[in-house]
Amino acid sequence: MYCRQRTIARAISCSGVGVHSGKEVNLKIKPAPINHGIKFIRTDLQDSPCISARFNRVVDTSLATVIGVEGFIVSTIEHLMASFAGLSVDNALVEVDAHEMPIMDGSAAPFTRLIRAAGIVEQDGPKCVFVIRKPITLEKDGKSVSIFPFPSYKITCTIEYDHPLIQNQTYSMEVTDHLFEQEICSARTFGFLHEIEYLKRVGLAKGGSLDNAVVVDKDCVLNTDGLRFKDEFVRHKLLDCIGDFSLLGLSIVGHIVTHKSGHAFHHAFLEKFFSEKSSWETYVIPKYREKNGFNANCC
Repeated sequence: MYCRQRTIARAISCSGVGVHSGKEVNLKIKPAPINHGIKFIRTDLQDSPCISARFNRVVDTSLATVIGVEGFIVSTIEHLMASFAGLSVDNALVEVDAHEMPIMDGSAAPFTRLIRAAGIVEQDGPKCVFVIRKPITLEKDGKSVSIFPFPSYKITCTIEYDHPLIQNQTYSMEVTDHLFEQEICSARTFGFLHEIEYLKRVGLAKGGSLDNAVVVDKDCVLNTDGLRFKDEFVRHKLLDCIGDFSLLGLSIVGHIVTHKSGHAFHHAFLEKFFSEKSSWETYVIPKYREKNGFNANCC
């Protein structure tokens, strides 16, 4: 884990389609100063309103993670947020000219490549983290999210689907730049054909296609190129988890364990997390390393 905050070295941009609106979206990411965090600006609206990517700005989790304030929203932020968190980018300003982020190929890989192309620079400000001291658990209707003390950032994700191609899958990893890029960022969002057909009938998923999602029928994957990983489904769920938990605003030193969870349950857990303040502490990284016997200059 890095000792100092990081941002991108230069502005970068891309365009793509919104998965539900079907509209072309232009996106620009700019460097930001220390302690800025990740913020989104709607450049298509009067006065270009701004919103921080924080859990207390989440207004909808039914189909994606949506943040909003004072009547405007930015939808489907989880893949870009996963790229920021996976690459340890703490500060950035995101400009978007529509209410929905571009879906790109349905994964975080295009955003990850974009950030890498811009370059990542260290800033003159210490990085702060949540250090988990006692377990926190939320369980309901067979779903659960827990977080446990652990010396680094780790996630274990389990999914269960009554489908022969998915069934029960578990993936566990310590979240590092390298592992995120190699194992997680290219895992695509997925859906079942009958669900997508329903969404299109009710005016959603207008931009959805085999170019930006894995589509599963009764016994096969409809994408001609198949899966990128045998367990791409659970890897994408872990990607979503990284993006959703980044809305805490600080990195985590702890082990997250999820079972059959999703955006809505992640958000419910984040609310519980902040209600149990005795279970965690905040540290700047050098002081945490000193207290726990690490070399404070070794990051």
